[in-house]
Amino acid sequence: MYAITIPEPGGPEALVWDEVPDPVAGEGEVLVEVVAGAVNRADILQRQGFYNPPPGASPYPGLECSGRIAEIGPGVSGWAVGDEVCALLSGGGYAEKVAVPAGQLLPLPKGVSPTQAAALPEVVCTVWSNVFMIAHLRPGETLLVHGGSSGIGTMAIQLAKAVGAKVAVTAGSKEKLDRCAELGADILVNYREQDFVAEIAKATDGNGADVILDNMGAKYLDRNIQALAVNGRLAIIGMQGGIKGELNIGALLGKRAAISATSLRARPLTEKAAIVAAVREHVWPLLDAGQVRPVVDREIPMNDAAEAHRVVEESGHVGKVLLVVP
Repeated sequence: MYAITIPEPGGPEALVWDEVPDPVAGEGEVLVEVVAGAVNRADILQRQGFYNPPPGASPYPGLECSGRIAEIGPGVSGWAVGDEVCALLSGGGYAEKVAVPAGQLLPLPKGVSPTQAAALPEVVCTVWSNVFMIAHLRPGETLLVHGGSSGIGTMAIQLAKAVGAKVAVTAGSKEKLDRCAELGADILVNYREQDFVAEIAKATDGNGADVILDNMGAKYLDRNIQALAVNGRLAIIGMQGGIKGELNIGALLGKRAAISATSLRARPLTEKAAIVAAVREHVWPLLDAGQVRPVVDREIPMNDAAEAHRVVEESGHVGKVLLVVP
């Protein structure tokens, strides 16, 4: 098969479409013929040499894909050859085939094409596990999403609105904020021109955000604490703004607030399977009913993954950038 390899870490040009050995479906796995994958920030870090796959994972980038089951490994039940699926991966999505633990498979939702389904697994599992399973966002509460126009952000807006929450977002342009508003965002903050702490306070009568989904890390840590409501929950899922910040524990105690920090890729198979099962139970009916949908900025041939990485690094996109197997 062909896959995107990284012979040497570097810029987008480090991504090479090359012939590699076919993967094999092991115990509890299926082999998926990939239709499409999607670009995540973790893939860029891997390309740069900063985020190696966990032990035993495919060496190729790609944390989600869609496709068709080509082979069933030993110990797998409930799936059949030919089933159309999308999958959460630890790696290997930038390839024509990938071996996937059966617990990380999801059926194609109604009305979602086999290609566009590649935009779903990583963002849905990330949002559901952090915002709902850990931070327990409830109807009537306010969720603040940093990077509202990203793949994570566009899904978080839709899921929070579907459960009856109010949604605030930050983004860097009017065009991106307009797209967030189309998806249901109630409070729009241009982080280049406005202070999100002040804007959240103004929009919530001084109460603050009950849950904050943060991809920035250190840069926003202090202001996120300021923006939290009493009993608020800060869920950190990224560190685009740095890894070391100063935490005002007094402010955290005063708000009786909580901070969680998670990554998805290196979790044990049992934890990933539990998240995928929860997503299938709670989110897939929303997708089947058309209440939630994948937001795709563009589709790029997988053998031109370098261009897709450039698009994501320039941050001009809204939603997901997909890689389609040529």
